[in-house]
Amino acid sequence: TTKFTSAVDIPVEFVKKNVKLRGKVHRVTEKGLEVEHIPISIPFLTAIQRRWQSKGLLLVRLAGVELAPSGVAWLQQELKPKQMMWFQLLGREDVALECLVLVNKGRFLSVCLNEEILRQGLGRTARIEGLHHDSRLYWKLHKRLLRAELKALKKSKGIWKEESYSEKIRDRVSSNKLVQTLKQFVSWLRSSISR
Repeated sequence: TTKFTSAVDIPVEFVKKNVKLRGKVHRVTEKGLEVEHIPISIPFLTAIQRRWQSKGLLLVRLAGVELAPSGVAWLQQELKPKQMMWFQLLGREDVALECLVLVNKGRFLSVCLNEEILRQGLGRTARIEGLHHDSRLYWKLHKRLLRAELKALKKSKGIWKEESYSEKIRDRVSSNKLVQTLKQFVSWLRSSISR
């Protein structure tokens, strides 16, 4: 029933047991999601506690995901302010929480944002900070994330999209030293003639 307003407020046991917490998204930043923790409510007790609860937002990062800039933009578009979500604690690093983030899509369907980002090709799989490298949970989650990334790679989505043959040739020609020198000469010639 306690409202957590910073990562250090969360008991170590909660992180060790990978507890799921509920929250509302406030903002998506380059550093992660700013989330307001919504504690379990007990009618009479909650009304009393609300008076003494401090205000603050938790910084939640998507565990095992290295976001591309397009991934941050996608999250900003996809997540609405005050949208409810669940975040499973996997680790804590200074002021940030490493979590598996679940968002409801419809009544009975929820989506894991960590996997969805990778499935869309908007990030890369990274080490899951906070979990022991030799734990079963680490490898179970890492395997799920790698599968999601592989789907994007196979479909050439997002950062895995390959340039077409004509784009590759155009880039090589435009970056060629001789072509760049010719462009400079032509622009100099034009400016000389116009004088």
